[in-house]
Amino acid sequence: MNKERTKSLLLIVFFVFASTLAQTGKYPGAEVITASQLKTYLSFIASDELEGRDTPSKGLDIAAKFLAVNLSRWGFKPAGDNGTYFQNVELTRMKVDPEQTRVEFDGKDYRFGDDFIASFAAGMSSPGTVTGQLVYVGHGWYIKNKGINAYDSIDVKDKIVVICGLSIPKGASGADLTGKVGEDWDNPRRRARALGAKGAIIVPSPGILIVWKDSRRILSNEWVVQVEKFVGEKFEFPTIFASPGLVNALFRGESVSGQALLTRAATNEPGAPFDLKNSKKVTISVVVRRDKPVTQNVVAVLEGSDNRLRNEYVALGAHYDHLGMRTTPVNGDSIYNGADDDGSGTTAVLALAEALAKGERPKRSMLFVWHCGEEKGLWGSRYFTTYPTVPLKQIVTQLNIDMIGRSKKANDTLRANAELSGPNEIYVIGSKMMSSQVGELTESVNKSYQRLIFNFKYDDPADPNRFFFRSDHFHYANHGIPAVFFFDGEHEDYHRPGDEVDRIDFNKMMKVTKTVYALAWELANTRTRPVVDKELPQELTRNPF
Repeated sequence: MNKERTKSLLLIVFFVFASTLAQTGKYPGAEVITASQLKTYLSFIASDELEGRDTPSKGLDIAAKFLAVNLSRWGFKPAGDNGTYFQNVELTRMKVDPEQTRVEFDGKDYRFGDDFIASFAAGMSSPGTVTGQLVYVGHGWYIKNKGINAYDSIDVKDKIVVICGLSIPKGASGADLTGKVGEDWDNPRRRARALGAKGAIIVPSPGILIVWKDSRRILSNEWVVQVEKFVGEKFEFPTIFASPGLVNALFRGESVSGQALLTRAATNEPGAPFDLKNSKKVTISVVVRRDKPVTQNVVAVLEGSDNRLRNEYVALGAHYDHLGMRTTPVNGDSIYNGADDDGSGTTAVLALAEALAKGERPKRSMLFVWHCGEEKGLWGSRYFTTYPTVPLKQIVTQLNIDMIGRSKKANDTLRANAELSGPNEIYVIGSKMMSSQVGELTESVNKSYQRLIFNFKYDDPADPNRFFFRSDHFHYANHGIPAVFFFDGEHEDYHRPGDEVDRIDFNKMMKVTKTVYALAWELANTRTRPVVDKELPQELTRNPF
C-alpha cells in the first residue's frame, strides 16, 4: 500500500471518527440507543406471554409494570396517580346478555351470535328495546357537498332503518366529510337517529362477516369496552348486524330480495331507499351487563436542568396496547403480538428514556407517556389530555412514535406493502401543520444527523387515509400542542398475527429512534418554546367515524 493511499484512508477514518464524536457530543446519551438494545426490549413487549396487550388485559398490565420497573431504576419521577407511574383509566365494560338479547320478527325469535350481533365498539350500538316498521335507507349517508342524502325521499320517524353496509358511498371519500357534523355531513346511524328512527339493522358486507367469525370481542362470551368518562350522551338506539339468514327473512316478498341486498353490500351499490311492507314489524332487544375495570397510562418525568425551563416539557409518547387474541388462529397463530404496532414505538420511547437518563440532562423536562387503548379509539391519549398530570400549557411539543420497525424490501411487489417505507425512510406527519419552527427543526436535525428520507406524503389535510387523527398525537394537537408523528406505513401484517419481532428492521428502528432523540434534545434546549403560527385545519380536529 503506497503512502498516499494510506494517508487518504487515515483521513477518512479520522473524519468518520470526528463526525461520530461530534454527534455523540451534541446529543449525549444517543450512543445508548442500539439495535441490540431495541431488540431485547421488543422481544419482551411483543412476546406471546403478553397475549397481544389488549385493553384491558393481564398482558397489558405486565407491559406497564415492565416499563415502570425500568423507569424506576433509571431515576424517573413518577407522574401518574398517588406517586406511581400509573395514571388509572376507569372503563365501562359491557357484555351482551345472550339470553335476553334477541330479535323478534314474524312470530319467530332470532338468537344473538347465530342470527345477529350487536357490537358496542366505537359506540356502534346502545342497550334498549324498540319495536317498529322497517324502512330501507340504502347507504344511509348524508354528505352535503356531494349532494348525497339517503333520506330526501323517505320518512324514517319511529321506524327501524335497514342500512346496506357501512361504506362511504361511491363518488365520495373520507376527505369529503368536512364541516359541521349534522349540518354538512352525517353517518348513517347518527343521521337516522336525528331524523327520529328508533334503531338500525345493518346488512353486512363480506368484511363484517369475516370479523363476525373471527373476533372474540363481538361474540356472546366476550366483553366490549368503552371509556367510562367519555360514554357521553345516553340514548336508546340499538343497532344490530343481521346474518344472511335474517336478511333473507326480513326481505322475503319485497321488491328486492335479501340475497340481492347482500350482493349490494359487497359491491357498495345499495340502490334506492324504500319502505318495506306495513305489516312487517321488528322488535330488537339489546340487554347488557356492566362492570368497571381499570387500566392505565404509564407516565414519568425526567426533570430538566434549567431552573426556569424545567417547568416546560417535551412530551414523548407511544401506545403500548394492541389487539389481544383471536378465537380462530391464522396459520396456527392466534396472538396479535403487535411488534411493529406499536411495540416498536413502545420500545423506542423506552430506549429514549434510558438514553436521556444515562446522558446529560436537557434544560426542559421530558414527559414520557405510554398510552393505553389507542387501538380502541385513542382512549389513553384522550384521557391524559383531559385529565393531565402536568399542565398541558407547559408542553411545548409532543413527539409520537407509532410503527417505525418495518421496511419495504427492494424486490417486494406485494400490494399490501405498496406504501411501506424503505430501510432509510420514514413518514413524518404533522410537523409542519401547527408550527413552522417545529417543521424546520425536524428537518434540520435529520439532515445533520441520521439523514433519513423524510416522506411527507401523509402530511396533508386531504389525505384520504387520515393518518393524522389515527394515533395519539391527535389529542395533543387538539389542545394546541404542536405534534410530530413518525410512522413507517401500513403493511401486510398490519393488525394481523404476523406482526412479529422477526420481521422488524432493527437498524432502521435505531436510526428513527436516534432521530427522535436528537429532535427531542433540540426542543428541550432551545431558549424559547416553538411558536404556534398555524391553525390546525378544521378537517383534522375530529374523527369522521
